[in-house]
Amino acid sequence: MSIKVKRVYKPAAAGDGLRVLVDRLWPRGLTKRAAGIDLWLREAAPSTTLRKWFGHDPGKWVGFRARYAAELRERPDLLAELRRKARRRGLTLLFAARDERHNNAVALRQMLLGPRPARLTRGRTTGGRATRGQAR
Repeated sequence: MSIKVKRVYKPAAAGDGLRVLVDRLWPRGLTKRAAGIDLWLREAAPSTTLRKWFGHDPGKWVGFRARYAAELRERPDLLAELRRKARRRGLTLLFAARDERHNNAVALRQMLLGPRPARLTRGRTTGGRATRGQAR
């Protein structure tokens, strides 16, 4: 399954697959033709309340992702449809935010791809169990 994330202001590329805008608001200064968007999926965007609370503050990133995931869990049909589209022809989630690391498209991609496997690292515990290098 191929899911990319790209700023909507960057030009479309042949390998983008289906280009889906996942912002609630249309990007400023961009015409529909120039955007090269195949689908505008407003319902995949965070709620207005959550978007305003986050305000693209990287310090709120962890909380934003958790709250956004809770909102998306209310729409399993939407997530399933996006996964189907990604498997079929590839998917590029488009966003307008300036911050390319802390935005809803990045969070949505992580959710669509599922959780990453937990890694054991020296000096950390997982689930109350000691990892390599720690006393038991």
